[in-house]
Amino acid sequence: MTKIMHLFVLTILLFATACGVDGQETSTPDDAGETGEGEITELSLMTHDSFAISEEVLAEFEAANDVRIELLPAGDAGAALNQAILAKDEPLADLFFGVDNTFMGRALAAELFVPYETPTLSNVPEALQLDDSHRLTPVDYGDVCLNYDKAYFEENDLAPPTSLRQLTEAPYEGLTVVENPATSSPGLAFLLATVGQFGTTGEYDFLDFWADMRANDVLVTDGWEDAYYGQFSAASDGDRPIVVSYASSPPAEVLFSDPPVDEPPTASVAEPGTCFRQIEFVGILAGTEQLELAKAFVDFMLSVPFQEDIPLNMFVFPANEQAVLPEVFQEHARLAQQPVVLDPQLIDENREEWIQVWTDTVLR
Repeated sequence: MTKIMHLFVLTILLFATACGVDGQETSTPDDAGETGEGEITELSLMTHDSFAISEEVLAEFEAANDVRIELLPAGDAGAALNQAILAKDEPLADLFFGVDNTFMGRALAAELFVPYETPTLSNVPEALQLDDSHRLTPVDYGDVCLNYDKAYFEENDLAPPTSLRQLTEAPYEGLTVVENPATSSPGLAFLLATVGQFGTTGEYDFLDFWADMRANDVLVTDGWEDAYYGQFSAASDGDRPIVVSYASSPPAEVLFSDPPVDEPPTASVAEPGTCFRQIEFVGILAGTEQLELAKAFVDFMLSVPFQEDIPLNMFVFPANEQAVLPEVFQEHARLAQQPVVLDPQLIDENREEWIQVWTDTVLR
């Protein structure tokens, strides 16, 4: 069995264990905060725990602006956002990174951010620019997709699924493992994909799909790690050859495989209507005393050096179209052809209800 050191393991473990702001600064010497004229300026960036960027890249901004970047990881995206909202009157940082389109409506309604339209938006596809007020700037994106075990389907002479509806058919009975949307970010994203694909009304809506999934023996786990490394046949001793994961999982399989492999043992289903596109944003927190530096850092996050550093650190895709993807992404990542993207306000207004009715349909 190929041993895979997938970055998402660290991400999910951090999501499960982090419960508060545990300030961590970029690696600098003990006296780096001082100059001959006193302490240099600090710029603080509050993030979810999955934020990762090379120290060398951050150091470029620090050197160019005579500033030290202080990173404040604060749990998963939802937990971090909740902390930012609770501290709105006395902000914990100058900027916040990690709001995605599943929580964007809540963030904007809380009026946490000040508007700033970075000139580098001209290199970002309009489809990623979901906030016309420019309080939130897109930095990266990724597709939550079905991944499958290529060997299983070859050995069983079965075609991999090309639509969500196929998962409910007899040949795919007992093959799929998904994550609980109440406890898992990819689980929530996949639930939203089904809402976008089947709708909430009509002859066959998303709850009809999930009722059929239950009847077809879908397996539900609390989080991505258990689904991928506990149940998915391509990455564990599990017997489920279909898992909800990411479009970047196959390149990660190649990059971290031991012994090395030329081709990933998995592939993503990227046909229209099968994936949900998560978009992550950065915003400048209202009340910052470092407004101009914060604006400069937003510009920097969309610069080519920063953007090209994203894929192999966070295993998502850069928002700036000028950024060149690493070779392993170019060869093995398959982005969704027509991903589901729901209006953030619609998600915010219905997220908890959708999770509740999903729970009633699938788990009870």
